[in-house]
Amino acid sequence: MADPNDIPEIELDAANLYREEIFTDRRAGTLRRLTPVTADGAPDPSRTVQFSGQTQLLTPAGVLPLSFELPGTTLPEALAKFSDGVRVAIEQAIDEAREMRREAASRIVVPDVGGGGPGGIPGGGKIKLR
Repeated sequence: MADPNDIPEIELDAANLYREEIFTDRRAGTLRRLTPVTADGAPDPSRTVQFSGQTQLLTPAGVLPLSFELPGTTLPEALAKFSDGVRVAIEQAIDEAREMRREAASRIVVPDVGGGGPGGIPGGGKIKLR
C-alpha cells in the first residue's frame, strides 16, 4: 500500500479557471466553450474564450475519438470552423497511423549471434527486436 506521504498533492490553479459549456447536435459531435472566470466564478474579461471540438470516426479497427482546437471568440465562429477542424484532425490521425506503421515495419528481427545452442547450433533461439 502506498504511503500517504508519497501521494502528490494536486491543486487547481485559481488564477487559471474556466467555466465549461458543451454544445452538441447529438449526431456529428460536440463543441466545448471554455469561458475564463475568476476564483469566485465571475467572468474574467482579461483572458479569451477558448473553443474545442470533438467527434468520433468509425474505422475498421473501431471508433477513433478526435479532439481539436477551434479558432474563434464566439459560438457562431467556432461552429463555422467545426468541419475544417474535423478535416485537420482526421489528416493528423492518418499521418500518425502511417508513421506508426513505418516505425513498426522498420524493426528488424535479428537472431542472437552469441554462443551457440545445444550441439553447436548457432543462435541460441532468442529473437531480438531492434
